[in-house]
Amino acid sequence: MSPPRHLHSGEAQLRDVAFARSAPTYGRWISWILVLVIGTNLLWLVATNPNFEWQVVLKWFTEGSVLKGLQVTLGLTVVSMVLGTLLGLLLGVWRLSENRLLRGVAGLYIWFFRGTPLLVQLIFWYNLSTLFPALSLTLPWTDITLASWNTNDLITPLTAAIAGLALNEAAYMAEIIRAGLLSVDNGQVETTQAFGMSRSRALRRIIIPQAMRSIIPPTGNQLISMIKATSLVSVIAMGDLLYSVQAIYNRTFEIIPMLMVAVIWYLLITSILNLGQSAIERYYARGTRRVASAPRRAAVAANAQPQQEEQ
Repeated sequence: MSPPRHLHSGEAQLRDVAFARSAPTYGRWISWILVLVIGTNLLWLVATNPNFEWQVVLKWFTEGSVLKGLQVTLGLTVVSMVLGTLLGLLLGVWRLSENRLLRGVAGLYIWFFRGTPLLVQLIFWYNLSTLFPALSLTLPWTDITLASWNTNDLITPLTAAIAGLALNEAAYMAEIIRAGLLSVDNGQVETTQAFGMSRSRALRRIIIPQAMRSIIPPTGNQLISMIKATSLVSVIAMGDLLYSVQAIYNRTFEIIPMLMVAVIWYLLITSILNLGQSAIERYYARGTRRVASAPRRAAVAANAQPQQEEQ
């Protein structure tokens, strides 16, 4: 008695898979060799080019003013990211609000800050005193002044940098958060309404925690982008990492080595953040992988059942 046809087809599929795995992948080996040759050649050129002056890079890499600029860069990143995320959360919720006024305000804010360059925004905040020499708190439609401040006293390079970075970041975080909230199943929203939960409580307890799976990975990308965007504050005389190395090469005229100091520090920081982002993405993708693998397990079990019956 000949074996069932589906056994023959299964054996043929196994043979095809085994042949595909054992077949030589010449294209893959050639691509690996090309990449290794080109990459090794580039590394050799960089390492042996005397114009990079690696001894100067090593000398200034951990110098006090450079490390101080690095601290300013990290501090600006943390403060601006926290403020931008909080404001972006508010704007993202407003974008989904049933109130047309809130939707319009949030949309106008996002349109403006995403549509203008960050460098222009930083320069604008730094020169705010040319528009408003003094900032006053007055009663509406009266000349009664409750408090007044000199704009130059309030808008320092630090406050201008934080304002520019945080307000710009809020526009991008608002869209990330809005997309995350939209990724939550509508059934969850309907369930909260059926239980009589208010919209704000449903957001805090149900919707936002579930949306974090879609919000956190792109937020990691924004954090890495923020690290690099802080280099723009050097144009407003803010003593960040780039400004510190610029101040040194303006005295020593060692432009390329000092720029390499900044490049290496930025690469180190972003590499660490990339590792953290990968770990977070794996953590939030665990449930997705389990759900995606369930149908495959069911299909394997269904295919194995007829074979067991034949035996």
